[in-house]
Amino acid sequence: MKINKQSNVYTIIYIVVLVVVVGCALAVTSMSLRDRQQANIKADTMGQILKSVHITPEADVAAQFGKLIVGQPLVSASGEIVCPDGASDVNVAMQIKKPADERQLPVYVCQLPDGSKKYILPCYGSGLWGPIWGYVAFDADGETIYGAYFNHKGETPGLGAEIEKPAFSSQFDGKTVFPEGRFLPVDVMKSGQKPLDERQYVDAVSGGTITSKGVASMLDNCLSPYAAFLDNLRNTSK
Repeated sequence: MKINKQSNVYTIIYIVVLVVVVGCALAVTSMSLRDRQQANIKADTMGQILKSVHITPEADVAAQFGKLIVGQPLVSASGEIVCPDGASDVNVAMQIKKPADERQLPVYVCQLPDGSKKYILPCYGSGLWGPIWGYVAFDADGETIYGAYFNHKGETPGLGAEIEKPAFSSQFDGKTVFPEGRFLPVDVMKSGQKPLDERQYVDAVSGGTITSKGVASMLDNCLSPYAAFLDNLRNTSK
């Protein structure tokens, strides 16, 4: 039967066939690129972890990561190592939904070219428009922050998105989380303000109040379960 190309039936059939063909093509393309996409995501994560210890990611970031990251244990809220490997397999976004004493806590142990060891702890939270996350690196003394890196999914450019810039993250360098011997995560305060307790702090992003509060909340929620682990490092280093 010959179909009139000017008819509504022909138009509908043409659209359905086109949608099916394009949909199948996109599905095949997505499946064929899935491994590459996952590899790119993994490489980007490795690069972010290295940035927290002031290392610029190289073209072969996997090889660089494998050379510098000498351990990836999981620890418990009591400070004990519960698994010698597996940090990269943990979904931090899912873990923060659990009570602190039920979380799997990943640690990335980095040995820098000068031989010093750093302990990198991942964080995950919420900003103004979506997820924010980061990595905080501690010296072997368990209390001094060596470096930090933060990123976001959709914060406002020039405002909340500034948490990704070194101008914000570099403020954490040298801060301690054990002022007066008590564990207190670093706070993020509006310029000119100070915390009511003894905790150390950095200046918030100008114009990014909600995102800055999100970073402070993220650090409190994600670093507090590591208090016993960091205290163990402190005692070992003395």
